Amino acid sequence: MKHPSSQQFFAYWDEVRGSEAAPDRSAFEPGPVRHLLGDSFVLAYEHTSGFPFRVAGTRVCALLGNDVKGQRFDRLFRPQSRKEVEDIIGIVVEEQIGTVAGATAMVNGMPLFLELLLLPFAARTQTPASLTGILAPLTVPAVPDYGGVRDLELTSWRHVGHRPQSIGRRVLRKISAARGFMVYEGLR
Repeated sequence: MKHPSSQQFFAYWDEVRGSEAAPDRSAFEPGPVRHLLGDSFVLAYEHTSGFPFRVAGTRVCALLGNDVKGQRFDRLFRPQSRKEVEDIIGIVVEEQIGTVAGATAMVNGMPLFLELLLLPFAARTQTPASLTGILAPLTVPAVPDYGGVRDLELTSWRHVGHRPQSIGRRVLRKISAARGFMVYEGLR
């Protein structure tokens, strides 16, 4: 992660989740990350609706040119990047693993480089799934009139925050099944 907002938001998310794969949304208090809320958002995990914004911070709305509550997140991206964005969001929510991505957009004829951080909330029964994140520019154009950044192109991504599972020491037992054929059975 390159952007300070992403780093701090991830650190808080990681602290709140403790030993769990993802924190419960109700445990994620805005107070400790108040200074980051302008760059943050919450998305609904609804494929058919294009992952609409439930909440978006003031800097995200300024970057995108209007209040984006209820608007489709996938429509921010060029058509060739949308499938990858859908896949990444699916991994974030279903696998409970965060993702940091790079994206670019053209603003006033110049490239604008952005960082996107997507983090899951723990799944709850009887409640629609959602995820949170940060969208922040890594560079500021000479004329900071974004005019509504659209047509983002996904340039890179990697998964973050995965906790390796501890696999205990395996005990092997050698079984002679037939002359010249051995079977090794793994036991825990």
